[in-house]
Amino acid sequence: MAKPNPTPPTSPESRRKFLQQGAVAAASFMIVPRFVLGGKGYVAPSDRLVVAGIGVGGKGESDIMNFSKSGKADIAYLCDVDDQRAAKTIKSFPKAKYYKDWRQMLDKEHKHIDAVSVSTPDHNHAAPAMAAMQLGKHVYVQKPLTHDIYEARALTEAARKYKVVTQMGNQGASNDGARLLREWYDAGLLGDVHTVYCWTDRPVWPQGIAWPDKAAPVPSTLDWDLWLGTAPKENYIEKLVPFNWRGWWEYGTGALGDMGCHLVEAPFRVLDLGYPKSVAASVGSVYVDEFKRGYFPKSCPPSSHVILKFPKTAKTKGDITLHWMDGGIQPERPAELGPNEVFGDGGNGILFIGDKGKMMASTYAENPRLLPTSLTATTKVPEKFARVPGGANGHYAQWVEAAIAGHGKKEVSSPFDIAGPLTETLLIANLAVRGYDVQTPKADGKGSNYPGRNVELIWDPKQLKVTNLDAVNQFVKRDYRQGWKLGA
Repeated sequence: MAKPNPTPPTSPESRRKFLQQGAVAAASFMIVPRFVLGGKGYVAPSDRLVVAGIGVGGKGESDIMNFSKSGKADIAYLCDVDDQRAAKTIKSFPKAKYYKDWRQMLDKEHKHIDAVSVSTPDHNHAAPAMAAMQLGKHVYVQKPLTHDIYEARALTEAARKYKVVTQMGNQGASNDGARLLREWYDAGLLGDVHTVYCWTDRPVWPQGIAWPDKAAPVPSTLDWDLWLGTAPKENYIEKLVPFNWRGWWEYGTGALGDMGCHLVEAPFRVLDLGYPKSVAASVGSVYVDEFKRGYFPKSCPPSSHVILKFPKTAKTKGDITLHWMDGGIQPERPAELGPNEVFGDGGNGILFIGDKGKMMASTYAENPRLLPTSLTATTKVPEKFARVPGGANGHYAQWVEAAIAGHGKKEVSSPFDIAGPLTETLLIANLAVRGYDVQTPKADGKGSNYPGRNVELIWDPKQLKVTNLDAVNQFVKRDYRQGWKLGA
């Protein structure tokens, strides 16, 4: 793997040839075990992954630290638009070269980089991930994979084309619980699952609000233009950075984008779900006066209930209905659950309903339980799916090791072949949520119609479009701001 130094070989291929030639020359004198040459715990440069981090504060900081803890990753380059947010990571990796613009970093350093981690706000996930893959770099991208449906499909196809190792940062995909749920279902304990519920108490940031009229001073450590990236030019507002961007459609994807990849991943794997065929939604209302509903199209709503319908799969007898609920809304408690037993993990959960039984789990597919829960301890099924060492925490080392091994050599839990369709599904759900605020003028010119309310949207996965309400297709693909693009 690439090793940063002042005079690195010009390419990974030349470096490999150099190492091979050196090994042959050494063998002509004697054969010495590698650990003797390098000392106890020595790891050869070819067995290490040189990682560049894009977005290295907050969640990006923990991602970088976990790659480093694998013992097989060299954190060689760091990139962030906010010096203050990046400060802790910069201090932890003082030898890493620091950039503010990922485009400059990849342009100047790509020959010395093996893999790239992207942990930016949602609207800036796809562009650096695509650029890295086109350069042949393995990529780890935080959830949701992308901001737009089109971007998710593009990254999924690019991962196949460029044959790189990919992983989305929904670490629960590596938990034991995700595998045990599959084993229970495959053993026939639930019969045929026809309905699934996923719910969350998010958002835990403001939503259902107006964009502030008053601009705020940009923090001195933040490059606001680079933070905006692909998004339209806009004034900075208070508290948008580092977290509240999640509630604004230009940058975030709401509660669905934040928690959906952690909760809907298990149903995707258990039932082999693909793209949904239809989606409908209802959203929480905010009233600003008596009988006057607020209209805040820039902001995600305070709560929503989305119903996705999926076609029959190899794991089901018929269609599957998946309910998504956020803002604290929860499904009806199962009759098999005791009155003092916690539903899900309290704020979040997953419930599978089959014609013979039910099972549920918490966030990240943790704490899987059969219902009634007394069955959990007494039920034993064969272990079909290999566990990831470390579970959710092992999600990072799993990607590092797979990237070192090379494309197709080792399994990862959330490759883009799975993460892409999963992300698309969540963003299709958001089409119905965003559709609630789509306005068209009334025929008499007095007021507006809302054609996206109280309807079911029919989705065509091949054309990437809703076929019965074209007004929502504007959200399938954004136009990037000048100077930004998806791919070379």
